[in-house]
This record gives sequence, C-alpha cells and structure tokens, in this order.
Amino acid sequence: MTSPRIESIPATRSRLSLYLDLIRWNRPAGWLLLLWPSLGALWLAKGGFPGVHLLIVFTLGTILMRSAGCCINDVADREFDRHVKRTVNRPVTSGQLGVKEALAVGAVLALLAFFLVLTTNAPTIAWSFPALAVTVIYPYAKRYISMPQAVLGVAFSFGIPMAYSAVLAQVPLEAWILLAGNLFWVLAYDTEYAMVDRDDDLRIGMKTSAITLGRFDVMAITGFYLAYLAIWLSVAWQHVPGTILLVAFAIALAQVAWHYTLIKDRTRDGCFKAFRLNHWLGFTLFAGIVIAFSWA
Repeated sequence: MTSPRIESIPATRSRLSLYLDLIRWNRPAGWLLLLWPSLGALWLAKGGFPGVHLLIVFTLGTILMRSAGCCINDVADREFDRHVKRTVNRPVTSGQLGVKEALAVGAVLALLAFFLVLTTNAPTIAWSFPALAVTVIYPYAKRYISMPQAVLGVAFSFGIPMAYSAVLAQVPLEAWILLAGNLFWVLAYDTEYAMVDRDDDLRIGMKTSAITLGRFDVMAITGFYLAYLAIWLSVAWQHVPGTILLVAFAIALAQVAWHYTLIKDRTRDGCFKAFRLNHWLGFTLFAGIVIAFSWA
C-alpha cells in the first residue's frame, strides 16, 4: 500500500510548537464539544451557577483531558494516519515526535487534570478512573467495533455524571439520561467527521459509523440530533420550563436543519464544516440553560 506523501516540515520547529500541534491547540472546537455538556450538567445539578471553583475545575479539566486524549489517539493511530490525507502530517505520524515523548506529554496533562479532580470530593475522584479508562480504550475500539463512535460518545459524555457527582456527591438517574442524550450528539457529529475520511478508512480497514451506516448515514445523523435535543429538552424542562428554553432549542433545531444541507451530498468539505460547527449547537443549549436559570 502506498502512503500519501508526508510534506516536509522545517526542522527548526520548536518542541513547544510540536506539542501544541499534538494537542490540537489551534482547534479549540474539539474541547468545546466536551465542555458545553459538562457545564450544562453543572448548572442543572446545582440549579443555577455552580460556583467559581467547579467552573474552573471542569473548564480546565476538560481542556487537559481532551489534550491528553489527542496524545493517546495519535500514538494508537500513527500507522493508520499515514494513509489518511487529513492526518498524514500529525507530529507522531510524521516522526517529528516519538511515541514515548507523546505519551509522556499525555500523561502529564492527565495528571494535571487529576490534580484538579482532587479538589472536588471522593465520589468524583472515583469516577475519574473509569473516565480515563474509556479515554484510553476509544482509539483501539476503531479496530474491532463497527460503531466506535459510541465508545467515543461515552468518553465525551463522562463529564456529565462527574459534574453531578461534584455537586451532589452522587450520580442520579438524571445524569445518566443526559449522558445517553449526549451520546446521540457525539454519534451525530463524529459520524459527520467519519464521512470526511470514509474513502481512506475503507481502504485501510478502519471501522467507523459512516461505513457501518452506509447510505443511511445522513438519515441516521439527523435522527441522532433529534434524539439528543429531545432528551436534553425533557430534562432541562423539569428544572426551568419556559419560553427561553424553547427558543434556545428552536435555534438548535435550526442548526440541525443547516447541518442536513451541509451533509446531504456527502462532500468532504460539507461534512467537515458540519462537524466543525457542532460546538455552536452545544453552546446554544448551554446558553439556553444558563439564561433560563438566570431569569427564573
């Protein structure tokens, strides 16, 4: 199999520049996808503003853990990434960073996130271990599971039960319902992401939801979005019913319709644009919840 050409990169690139590239520092949309549902869960668990401490812990913790996850993912996928146009120049794949060095960076970031969790409570500290385990497992799920996006959905949604735990020292059923709803959102946007690489993934034998769903991909993504919005609205409505919440979810629904127009022809550019804009969908729901509580 012939690998795509790895473009030459100046040897003078600093280690800091490579590390920032490794953790996708110039692409904040990734950690925003994790942040909005975690913060939304904090507000719902607390019944309003959760306090500066928890806001800082979950914001910084989200950024750190997403960055650590990128390090693990790039090491696990380095051989596959050589054959994918979008990922061929990643630092580990292109040989600019070694495997041990990338894993060391990831370990430091995860440790910093754990130090933040230590400032919460014992139940939240305990939940941080399965959260880390799912983060480590996900990159390898793509080799064996036909819908690895479901595993990613759990990893990207674990901030929700941890938020409830940090506020209430327990994880009620409501948190798991929100996690299930958020999992549908992850299935939607990561299937859009997988549609970008579908040709390359088919060639190298990678398993993705875009391949598994086949010609039903666009229909399934739309259904995932609708399930996500319905579940989150049903839970948020129990806390702060009213016009503000309905307006926020109506705006989110309009974004789903826009995403449909972007992905219906299955073009790389359209699918990638839809994926990149998903953080605005999450922000819309979060903003609606915050404003609804503020005006309640």
